Amino acid sequence: MSSPIAILPEPQLRPLIDAYEASVRSRRLHTLMVLACIVAAVLLSSVSAEVSPRLLFDNIDRFPSYIVRLFHLENGQPVWSDFGEWFWGLPRWLRLLGETLLMAYAGTVMGAAGAFVLSFLAAANVAPSRWLRVVVRRFCELCRTVPELVFALIFVVAFGLGPVAGVLAVAIHTVGALGKLFAEVVENIDLNPVEGITASGSSWAVAMRFGALPQTLSNFVSYTLLRFEINVRSTAVMGFVGAGGIGQDLIEAIRKFYYSDVSAILVLIVITVSIIDSLTSVVRHRLIGLEGRQ
Repeated sequence: MSSPIAILPEPQLRPLIDAYEASVRSRRLHTLMVLACIVAAVLLSSVSAEVSPRLLFDNIDRFPSYIVRLFHLENGQPVWSDFGEWFWGLPRWLRLLGETLLMAYAGTVMGAAGAFVLSFLAAANVAPSRWLRVVVRRFCELCRTVPELVFALIFVVAFGLGPVAGVLAVAIHTVGALGKLFAEVVENIDLNPVEGITASGSSWAVAMRFGALPQTLSNFVSYTLLRFEINVRSTAVMGFVGAGGIGQDLIEAIRKFYYSDVSAILVLIVITVSIIDSLTSVVRHRLIGLEGRQ
């Protein structure tokens, strides 16, 4: 039985093989050039940042020793040998942890509200003005480009020490982050309902309320919950700059070398963040499921 695969004569097959091998060589050369550029960029950035591999390897042993020290009490015993001594400040830490959660919640709500309004002005398909869309997008970029700790430092100077600075810093950064995500959601909606409402003589705001919002609401809530998870982790370190929360005691314990206190606070933060991540993930997945069934 003859084979169904056609075999080309050598004169016709050879150019095809040569072209394939040339393409493979070109791809390999391109990959090597990209890798060489990456390595060169890393080396140049290391020199510019004064990164010293020798200093790194000379002190690398301090890191594991510090981690081991975190899980030992002042008397040298493991922390789990005396939970009362390990979590001696539990009432105060829980209060500060609650303050951290409230900071994240308030900042997320304020930021999501601002992003909700700005998203319709920043979406390319429904924005009432091109120049307004450009201005709103640049404003959102500014809000999310500046780190939250920088905003927190500015607000600490303006409003003094306390959670107010942390809430405002989280809110502004959330406006920038959610503003972009919300705008992308709006840009993917079906415009037929919006055009139908507008054709009936309704205003732009009414068209957004009844034509766009029903298509985007579940995604807005899902992204807001995801941002709340991120903000809980962010507010946990706001205390480093005096913006309130559990980070205030954490940085104090680090500076004073209270090793067991550092590990206790970190354990509380990890447990809290894990619980919140699990709960919000369940809610987000249900929202996504509802959106898919609709």
